[in-house]
Amino acid sequence: MIAHLTASFDFHGQALMLRAERQRVIAGNLANADTPGYQARDFDFASALRAATGSAGAGIASDVMARNGRAAPELRYAVPSQTSLDGNTVDVDRERGTFADNAVKYESTLRFINGSVRTMLDAMKSHHQS
Repeated sequence: MIAHLTASFDFHGQALMLRAERQRVIAGNLANADTPGYQARDFDFASALRAATGSAGAGIASDVMARNGRAAPELRYAVPSQTSLDGNTVDVDRERGTFADNAVKYESTLRFINGSVRTMLDAMKSHHQS
């Protein structure tokens, strides 16, 4: 029972760390939107999560390495929707949308973890403590 609970928290903990890392990458893209020659970066969250939790398939590029004690996904260059004269590939509208989407998913993972903890605490309480 405890192993199952620990595995669940490990999975969601990895998901939170990867969501935070993705926010950092996207924020870096937005911060460099006016930097000539800057190449926007991103990573495939699902592949990175599979790699970080040890369930990556053989055909998935899962170059996950330890960096500052955290799982660091393989960053890839984002495909530009249109070219620019200065070589910058940041699409500000796409990055803002991706940033907001990732933030919502980060928050939902936090809410799921909080709900799980509350449920476990309620289950451990005596019926006289309510």
